[in-house]
Amino acid sequence: MNWLEILFIPVTLSYFLILSALFVYGINFFYLGWAAWKFRKDMQISDNKPLEELPYVTVQLPIFNEWYVAQRLIEAAARLDYPRELLEIQVLDDSVDETTTLISETVSRLLEQGVNIVHVHRKERKGYKAGALSEGLDQAKGKFVAIFDADFVPIPSFLLKTLPYFDNERVAFVQTRWGHINRESSLLTRLQALSIDSHFAVEQLARSRLGYWFNFNGTAGIWRKEAIYDAGGWQAQTLTEDLDLSYRAFIHGWEARFAPEIEVVAELPVSFTAYRRQQHRWAQGSIECAIRYVPQISNLNISNSKKMAAVLHLTGYCVHLLMISLSLIYPIIVIISLQYPGLGSLFGIAILFNITALAPTTYFAIAQYSLGRRWFFSLPMIIFMSILGAGMMVNTLRAALQIFTSKQSTFERTPKYGVTPSQKNWDTQRYRVSIDYIVIFEILFALFNIWTMKISWQQHSWLIMIYSGVYAAGLLFTSGFTIIQAFQKQSFTNSEN
Repeated sequence: MNWLEILFIPVTLSYFLILSALFVYGINFFYLGWAAWKFRKDMQISDNKPLEELPYVTVQLPIFNEWYVAQRLIEAAARLDYPRELLEIQVLDDSVDETTTLISETVSRLLEQGVNIVHVHRKERKGYKAGALSEGLDQAKGKFVAIFDADFVPIPSFLLKTLPYFDNERVAFVQTRWGHINRESSLLTRLQALSIDSHFAVEQLARSRLGYWFNFNGTAGIWRKEAIYDAGGWQAQTLTEDLDLSYRAFIHGWEARFAPEIEVVAELPVSFTAYRRQQHRWAQGSIECAIRYVPQISNLNISNSKKMAAVLHLTGYCVHLLMISLSLIYPIIVIISLQYPGLGSLFGIAILFNITALAPTTYFAIAQYSLGRRWFFSLPMIIFMSILGAGMMVNTLRAALQIFTSKQSTFERTPKYGVTPSQKNWDTQRYRVSIDYIVIFEILFALFNIWTMKISWQQHSWLIMIYSGVYAAGLLFTSGFTIIQAFQKQSFTNSEN
């Protein structure tokens, strides 16, 4: 018995199990896309009536070393159109650089103008963002708490438009849609904008309108203070404290609302290494939440469809892990097909599973159409999004390995540079992020997929060749983009010296 005979059954079984799992995720994408299309008019209008009696609201602004954007955020919060006697602003400052001085000066100036604002500076960053929010919450006077990260710029009417969504006493939070200040800054920001648009215009819209659980996105939303405490408060056990609290609130019987017509613009990461860091944090936090809450969800007295939707939501980043697994066994599948020609028709059935490969393209197109954009002209970028997604596989794998090897991760912020639509240069500024040496593994894995392409071409395994090509292109793009940016920064530094 040779090695091929030994691997035949486990590899073939694994192949179809992985394809089946990806098929389930793909069908879910189509389902959410259909629902988003059905409710697309909600992206533009709201039937909510203004509140007759306004509640007291606390606005929390968690900030950590955000010299470029802190002042912009604080001043935007001060411009909120809301009765001053019913509004307090907390600047929750964990900074260890000049940002603290800038915040202090800005807060002092606004206090002189009659704004009810307080500067809370922690010397020890215990619990990271969750710790800052928790400490501020204990001092908050508001019945409701609005939260904005440092890179966001809320519109003056934000509170007046959002609070009516609390239409009953069991609504825990209201999430609004993110917009983009610097969508056109670079290829990276355009791709991120497409991805975030689809998250809000498809995922959040569909889940909320279908009655499924969805998450607070950490910013540009409002929480009911009572719900936060009832769900156990802000916790730092995972890297996504927002997703964690959202699911604990749902498990405790709370509801949530999504306000898609209310847009709050923010700055997209312009550094690819910073973008990696953000995606790593989101991936690791999501998987951590899945480990914590999927067992609890399975025992809840809710519908099976709601359970399935929650599981698929929490485990969304596992798609990257499935893609990596698939790419690793592709060469063996090609060789098995060569040794056992009769299996060619069996593996050909896998083509049916690949219908769902069109799901992401459909997903992004629906989002752009619902937002009133010309989706057809965005089609090349939409297709390129699949390549970027493939390129982030190794990044997600590292996040998963850190969980399962019990390696402690810290909350690493994504630095912002105060980039505007007309500003192109950012790499000359502070908060530079060092190159991530994961690019070495990405290049090696890209070469592996190129080799798979070669043997697939030789054996006429066209589908495997195409997918391996997409994986290789994505990995070379992510690693190459990172390296190019690193050299550009280094070149500027050398010229300065």
